[in-house]
Amino acid sequence: MTLYLASTSPRRRELLAQAGIDFTVLDIAIDEQQRPNELPTAYVERLAKEKAEAGFSAVEAEEGAVVLAADTIVVLEDDILGKPSSEDAAKGMLRALSGRSHVVMTAFAIKTAEEIRVQRVNTTVFFRNISSKEIDWYWQTGEQSDKAGGYGIQGKGGVFVSAISGSYTTVVGLPLSEVVVALQNFDIYPTRSQ
Repeated sequence: MTLYLASTSPRRRELLAQAGIDFTVLDIAIDEQQRPNELPTAYVERLAKEKAEAGFSAVEAEEGAVVLAADTIVVLEDDILGKPSSEDAAKGMLRALSGRSHVVMTAFAIKTAEEIRVQRVNTTVFFRNISSKEIDWYWQTGEQSDKAGGYGIQGKGGVFVSAISGSYTTVVGLPLSEVVVALQNFDIYPTRSQ
């Protein structure tokens, strides 16, 4: 079996490597537009599935190919907070998250020639109250530009997090424990010691 990661996310690459899993990166693109009336749970699962299918179509000629893909969203009440498109959007997201809890959902899909499996993991993240000065500071870091919800828990944005309930790696972008167990169903195990 050869594992392909259908994601160019440096965070997902780091997490999978941290688990000792050998893989090759695939650069794929799909339409990530949310459909009308599509619930956040259905949306994140659909994107993970479509990314895995797109990745598999690039390597399906290879015998034993296994493609892993994932998608992460931040949900505040029933609203999906995507990647901020502007300074106003980024700061508005942090103001909305300040002093509240939100849910980070990461869905992952594993695709082979025979099947596709999709699994979603939810983690609740609690933010302390954030001052306007801190929001301005965080904007200046530039860290939020490619992050769902406008922050990175593994970076400077971690200073806003007072607690989490669930999987930390889910918030980073790949629920590592669940992914490693799921990959074992395809005879893919950690092989690297570092």
